Amino acid sequence: MTEEAGARQASQFEERAALLLTLRQAGLRDLSVLRAIEATPREAFAPYRFRDLANRNLSLPIGCGQTMSRPVELARRLEALKIGRGHRVLEVGAGSGYGAAALAQLASEVISLERFETLAIEASRRLTAHGAENAKAIFADGLDPPRELGRFDRILVQASVGAAPAALIQMLTPGGALLFARREHAPAGARAKERLIKLDRNEDGELRETDLGPCRLGPAIPGLAQAL
Repeated sequence: MTEEAGARQASQFEERAALLLTLRQAGLRDLSVLRAIEATPREAFAPYRFRDLANRNLSLPIGCGQTMSRPVELARRLEALKIGRGHRVLEVGAGSGYGAAALAQLASEVISLERFETLAIEASRRLTAHGAENAKAIFADGLDPPRELGRFDRILVQASVGAAPAALIQMLTPGGALLFARREHAPAGARAKERLIKLDRNEDGELRETDLGPCRLGPAIPGLAQAL
């Protein structure tokens, strides 16, 4: 390793340590989630021109009009889902692949769906380079997933919707949980407020809803993107 490469690696370790401190200061306490974030180098999933900002608590553009969520926001969603090592997880909105890589540290299997083919291909490449063998990114409509994917213990929607998609509820196992942002009605010209909602399905199939407070995610768009 050259002196320059060693200095760069040391700097990235320091930046990641600072990011973990930021997460703790924001109230994150789940050690498994903190370890998952620590083990997932955000700079490996950020566009090259933004890699120097990757370990800061910032959202970053990734192309196709999409962004990487702030690490604090992602960590809060992972903590809310209480993911177990044996869980199958479905992520709607692969984006850069960073969320799927962090999920792969927590779960046994992660399927991440992306409506932009370009992003799906790039996310898949990054996951492979990262060595996340239990995670894969697929070009598909996350609001109407292929039924052959089966059922999942945890489902994370990385976007806001007017109501929980029925297709995703049907894919939830008994004892499973679905996390999404509910977009509330807003006057014309005003930004719609969003609430983070968790749906827990009990062993009898009944759903219990918990409002986890305000959040900020972009709106989910149904269907596959035609041009990108």
